[in-house]
Amino acid sequence: MSQVPFLDLKPQYKALESAINERIQTVLNHGQFILGPEVVEAEKALSAYIGSPYCLTAASGTDALMMALMALGVGPGDEVITTPFSFFATAEVISLVGATPVFVDIEDMAYNLDSNLIEKAITKKTKAIMPVSLYGQPADYDEINAIAAKHNIPVIEDAAQSFGARYKDKKSCGLTLVSATSFFPAKPLGCYGDGGAVFTNDLELHKKMEMIRVHGQASRYNHVMMGINGRLDTLQCAILIEKLKRYDWELEQRNKIARVYSEGFASLGTKCVAPKLRADRGSVWAQYTVLVSDRDAFAAKLKEKGVPTSIHYPSPLHHQPVYAHLREKYSCPVAERVSKQCISLPMWPDMSDEQIARVVKAVREVVG
Repeated sequence: MSQVPFLDLKPQYKALESAINERIQTVLNHGQFILGPEVVEAEKALSAYIGSPYCLTAASGTDALMMALMALGVGPGDEVITTPFSFFATAEVISLVGATPVFVDIEDMAYNLDSNLIEKAITKKTKAIMPVSLYGQPADYDEINAIAAKHNIPVIEDAAQSFGARYKDKKSCGLTLVSATSFFPAKPLGCYGDGGAVFTNDLELHKKMEMIRVHGQASRYNHVMMGINGRLDTLQCAILIEKLKRYDWELEQRNKIARVYSEGFASLGTKCVAPKLRADRGSVWAQYTVLVSDRDAFAAKLKEKGVPTSIHYPSPLHHQPVYAHLREKYSCPVAERVSKQCISLPMWPDMSDEQIARVVKAVREVVG
């Protein structure tokens, strides 16, 4: 039996082949491989798409988060409130700048930081709040921003999986003081290597991140602060420019697939719990992740039917070995339960109707 790919980027490239190849050839011809003209062009296009005044591309989503933390002056002795249910980079960058992650549990079904639990986690050491818009759906940013404003704490949106997702009348990456996203190839908007970007509505913060991105330089060989080598290559920016032109269509397709999945699984109840999409926001469906009671058996049976799966994420961050000293400090029962039950299904915009139907049929047969 042929297998449905978990992710297939080849059809996307075929649709954009001429434009992407032309863009790449232009860069090869002018030879400005670092901070070439396509970098500024990409940043302007990304900024316009989000509706954020300032955008800087970065070498990765991790570097983008790091640039935001560094620009806000987060460092040793500080605490940053975040979610325990995310990719490791979310907590990693907090530790790398010398601060301590403070883990607050997630909400059931939507998997994002529970805004009702944030305020009691705030201390005199809290320097930032960093929610994650997990799987493509924004967290409760109005509520989170209000809590942050009350305590004069900046909010950083980790939008690595949610670039452009709708939240009320705004888009993810334009919901807080500063946001960071990833353009890793598997993301909804991906380049052909590592990549990321930061967005802000604050000019001073933008200028700080611009210097941090090039080793803290205010001008050539004039280093006024500590920084990183966080630049995104010109070639990757050239690719992003063309891929962004197709992005709205791709989001329509992702939402179509998610609707078919959710409708197909609606009658399965607790046997296969579909993700909950809040009425006042959308999702870019970086992953379509369900909850099942026996994940290993579910994955094995789907594999037999030619449907691959993946787990995002099998362990909450405070249970990672490197954070062993924090494991007993935090009780995050929802994240701990979800991490044992979550499993992601194939999701990419060029899936055929036949492939989508095969996934739904296989899931229903396995758990029905």
